[in-house]
Amino acid sequence: MNTTPPATAQWLAAGLRRVLAPNPSPMTFRGTNSYIVGEGRVAVIDPGPALPEHMDNLLRALAPGETVSHILVTHSHVDHSPLAAPLSRRTGAPVFAFGNSTQGRSAVMRVLAETGLAGGGEGVDGDFEPDVRLRDGESLCAEGWSIEAIHTPGHMGNHLCLRWGDAVFTGDHVMGWASSLVSPPDGDLSDFMASLDRLERLRARRFYPGHGAPVADPAARIRWLRAHRRSREAEILDALAAGPADSAALARRIYRDLAPALLPAARRNVFAHLVDLQARGRVAPEGRLAADAVFRSA
Repeated sequence: MNTTPPATAQWLAAGLRRVLAPNPSPMTFRGTNSYIVGEGRVAVIDPGPALPEHMDNLLRALAPGETVSHILVTHSHVDHSPLAAPLSRRTGAPVFAFGNSTQGRSAVMRVLAETGLAGGGEGVDGDFEPDVRLRDGESLCAEGWSIEAIHTPGHMGNHLCLRWGDAVFTGDHVMGWASSLVSPPDGDLSDFMASLDRLERLRARRFYPGHGAPVADPAARIRWLRAHRRSREAEILDALAAGPADSAALARRIYRDLAPALLPAARRNVFAHLVDLQARGRVAPEGRLAADAVFRSA
């Protein structure tokens, strides 16, 4: 497990340091992993929450004479992106990301957002706006390192994974300590599963996630995540076989041992599955598609 004290920078590999943000919670595990890639002119990946002590820890992690030349954000949840702008002002480095918090949404999620459904889970950084938008497949380079942007919507529409040699920084899409939250309209389960397939095709040696320890066997973790989602889907379909229900009732029925404080996130996950199942013709809402809609088996 990730047990690095928040004020300590840990070298994970040649050219890679991790600084753990002091924001532990049930959604962030021990805190957000901020990564420093390279030596000399370095890139900071996921600066994290806007905490002054974390800013100080990141800057203290630099060797004498080192400068931050790039700031990269995997996605704009409040535990990943808010420190990007202050760090940019402090260092002069531009902020790179796929786009703001509305970019990359699927068509169905855009409709849900337009009808008033707001994001849940970790919280969305609505003020986030990168200086430079990274397109899928675009690379950033400095002496000693190169990083390729891979658009992986699912956990959030603007989510990027970042390939660094034979390793990938996976943000919140793949983590070893927990499955990712998918919370419409920012998260889309259909996109999430497609992005898992894309990550699998990369055949990476190691994943460096936004929370928790490095993932030593990426292929096995992807298989587990895919099986976990299919198992949850089967539970939802089995529950609907007994009669129509909304996402709240389904969450209470399926997540029986979950702490009450986490039930709203579980309900969002269930709704994400229902949207995906509707798109595949397996369920249908009674009325328009909405978070509080009653669903039945199709």
